[in-house]
Amino acid sequence: MKQNKYDSLRAQYPPGTRVRLIEMAGDPNPIPPGTMGTVRAVDDAGQLVMAWDNGRCLSLIPGVDSFEKAAPKMQMGGMHL
Repeated sequence: MKQNKYDSLRAQYPPGTRVRLIEMAGDPNPIPPGTMGTVRAVDDAGQLVMAWDNGRCLSLIPGVDSFEKAAPKMQMGGMHL
């Protein structure tokens, strides 16, 4: 993967981005579909290093795994909903 692709992924998925897993096909012990997680980083292989809400840490591989960004939480009066 070229450096500009890494930079693009890092810009699209900065640390703290919330994602929802759709499918992790081909993994012998996948994260369950629908699981939410937080992007920790994009590594030098172009994988999204994840902290899943179920406590697991399995990375996402863009173009292989199916996932979507979760809508950011709305704020009211400085409080997160």
